[in-house]
Amino acid sequence: MSNVKRRMDIFFDYRAPSIVVDIAEYRNGYIDIKRRGGKIRAFTEITKDNVRYCKELMKLVDELRHLDGVRGGLAVSESEYMATTLLQEAKPLTQVIYSNVKEVVEQGQYIFDTLWNAATSAEQRIREIEEGVTHYETKLIQDQDKIINEIVRINQTSNEFSVCATAGGMQFAYNYLLKVINELEDRHKKGEHKGIRYISTINGDNLELAKKLIDYGVQLKHINNLPPMSFGVSDKEMGATIENLEDKNTVRSLLVSNEPLYVKHFASIFEELWRNGIDALDRIRDIEGGIDSADIEIIPNPKQGITKAWNMIKSAREEVSIMFSSPNALRRQVDMGGLQLLKNVSEGRGVKVRLLIPSDSDEHNLSTMLGEIKLQCPQVSLRGMEKGLYTRITIVLADRKECIITELKDDKRDMSYNAAGLSTYSLSKSIVSSYVSIFESLWKQTELYEQLKVNDKMQMEFINVAAHELRTPIQPILGLSEVLLNKDGNIEQYHELLNVISRNAKRLQKLTENILDVSRIESQTLNLHKERVNINEKIRNVVKDIEGQIHNPRLKIAFLGSKDPVYVKADKTRLYQLIANLLGNAIKFTKEGSISVSVDVNDNNNNNNNELIISVKDTGEGIHSDILPRLFTKFATRSEVGTGLGLFISKSIVEAHGGKMWAKNNSDGKGATFHFTLPLV
Repeated sequence: MSNVKRRMDIFFDYRAPSIVVDIAEYRNGYIDIKRRGGKIRAFTEITKDNVRYCKELMKLVDELRHLDGVRGGLAVSESEYMATTLLQEAKPLTQVIYSNVKEVVEQGQYIFDTLWNAATSAEQRIREIEEGVTHYETKLIQDQDKIINEIVRINQTSNEFSVCATAGGMQFAYNYLLKVINELEDRHKKGEHKGIRYISTINGDNLELAKKLIDYGVQLKHINNLPPMSFGVSDKEMGATIENLEDKNTVRSLLVSNEPLYVKHFASIFEELWRNGIDALDRIRDIEGGIDSADIEIIPNPKQGITKAWNMIKSAREEVSIMFSSPNALRRQVDMGGLQLLKNVSEGRGVKVRLLIPSDSDEHNLSTMLGEIKLQCPQVSLRGMEKGLYTRITIVLADRKECIITELKDDKRDMSYNAAGLSTYSLSKSIVSSYVSIFESLWKQTELYEQLKVNDKMQMEFINVAAHELRTPIQPILGLSEVLLNKDGNIEQYHELLNVISRNAKRLQKLTENILDVSRIESQTLNLHKERVNINEKIRNVVKDIEGQIHNPRLKIAFLGSKDPVYVKADKTRLYQLIANLLGNAIKFTKEGSISVSVDVNDNNNNNNNELIISVKDTGEGIHSDILPRLFTKFATRSEVGTGLGLFISKSIVEAHGGKMWAKNNSDGKGATFHFTLPLV
């Protein structure tokens, strides 16, 4: 540290902040670097246990960042390099690696910069810890010991756990997770855990292993054809690997995520597989009894295989699902007259037809072809798959009762008979259900991909709106504050300036509270403090407050409820926020006319008055047709003011109270009405 002239870059694991802060030699070394004009960048893993030290560390460095899973430590200056793997809290280092060789220093700088770019703001991480906000992340782990520890951690912190894996995955679980399985089963018996469910392919080779897992309490099912990846999913996280585990019981790379979208997606895949699986005890009994339940026909002649597939489609009564091996495979079938076949089936007999087509490099030609298919066969549902989902097999399923699988031999051929290889036909319930599960999983995955594209677009729109919303109030706050600081005299002379500052500060506060509310809603931590509330009095108070903020003489607001008290059990603060949100929206979109709030009792069962309907009606411009389908989703707005979070939060508040919310444009074409219900006390 004494040799540092311009800069020192350093990272270390979660133990080190206490070393820097509590050991005088280190702390003073940092202070001396800053005093000499040197710059210090640092990152570490910020946790609940070391957040106090990290706050102190932020005072000693120019910038501090957070990175999950940092181990050991590394420091590099313009001329020297040092690293260590041994760190103990509040104790000096006992062993280091040092070098002033230029190439080593440059390599150390490269390592630091690479990790620095992946790190996140320390302020953000500390705020997440202190506010209890869940930090969503997706990461790839490639160290075997870390992978095992991560899998153990995901299991131990789960309230339910589901696994879909090959026989090699079963062996991995038996080798490394028996202790965890025992712990979870003990919790399951006490009613503290929903248990472990496992899907795999059970055969004569892993029969004894399957029996052992069942003896340990694992709920096990068999399917013949597993998805192309092994995965596990809890109620909070998922982990997946695309490695082939059949010939080994180790995992070299693991994708882990707690993003709700991914967790929900893999949970839905598992549920589909589980519904179509065969109980392990039945499968074991069949194997031990020498029963081969598979009804399979191998068709080596491509022409016979394609003819068999067409006959299946022609005879289908309810449903046909086809997953093509490539876009060219679809083109070849179109050239053979496949569109007419699908048109006859879907329109002539009302059969539900779905097609899955992988995308390729020539997206324009593919889009053109899909457009032609949709034009000729409007009743057929089409979806495109990502390039990475190529399977080199075409799957045809009819009525979920029979299937034919055709391999792709040469995709460059013009004729289907020359491009296809052998086909496998089956009526086996377990085989057909397995391919149905694969098709359904990929069908849902394409839907997820489209949702992710929409979410990305919405996220960018929100960032732009939020940046504008933050910038707008910040400028007058800074500017007018500067004016006040540079003026002499009585502060009362600047009352109007102070009002502008206060108004914009409140605008910032509202934006911050909305973002925090969305975070609480999505992490299911929106807590309510319910008490007995007179709804008429509460609405009257909100209307009175809002009236004082209206400076438009052409706009009137009124409460149409009675003076008699009507009681609900609700959170007073959230109830105020809900009504104020709806009135604020009505004011924003009503230039002149009236806004009214009414309260009615909903008699669902004639003599049982069990809920209230509160309505906010305006005579404004109404709900735009583009917004109406996604009115209560995040970022749904056409206004230049606001983030589009208010209605999403309002609906979530209503549903947290056990009510529901809806809206519609008024029948006379003037304005809109928002309704929500609340249970009566």
